[in-house]
Amino acid sequence: MASPLLLESAAGFLASCTALYFLASKNSLSLNFVALIGWLLPRIKAYFLKQNLFASAGLLLLRLAIGVMMIHHGQEKLADPQQFANTYVASLHLPFPLFFAYAAGISELIGSWLLIFGVFAPLGALAITGTMAVAAYQHILTGGFNIYGLELVALYLGGSISLLLTGPGLFSIDALVVRNISTPLPTADDSEQLALEPVMVRVDNK
Repeated sequence: MASPLLLESAAGFLASCTALYFLASKNSLSLNFVALIGWLLPRIKAYFLKQNLFASAGLLLLRLAIGVMMIHHGQEKLADPQQFANTYVASLHLPFPLFFAYAAGISELIGSWLLIFGVFAPLGALAITGTMAVAAYQHILTGGFNIYGLELVALYLGGSISLLLTGPGLFSIDALVVRNISTPLPTADDSEQLALEPVMVRVDNK
């Protein structure tokens, strides 16, 4: 078994090599980061700003319907998490059922508010999608494909997945923020590189 001194020496050597690598590639990393932001920005804007007013109005209604109705589900779980853990989480045979009861309640409560206000709405839709997917699995595991037990879960799950795929629409804080994001400006290194590039001057022969 290796002694602690050898392990510490190896860890220090690896940390030094990593630091030297990042110092040597600092300029390329900054340029790659700017290029990555330039590649991501149009796609982020397309995700949040692609809808027209009528489609955005429909997405707003869907966000409000799911968010307002899901709030009380999260509040009920957090009001008595032990009872929810014993009734639902225990049937999934998951470890630490009380922890997952709190996680489900917090996800539904915070995710609902994120959808209502349209701020970090994809995260809110993802949180509700996760809890509803587990709920659908729990219903199928305990009661089979019973339409009366699955219909509400399926509606919440389908609506949250739709919001996750399409975005929150124009009537959201997310869209307002993304609309005001400008294209990243070139760094000082980019400006120096552009200044060193030769300039082609056209001379008209008379």
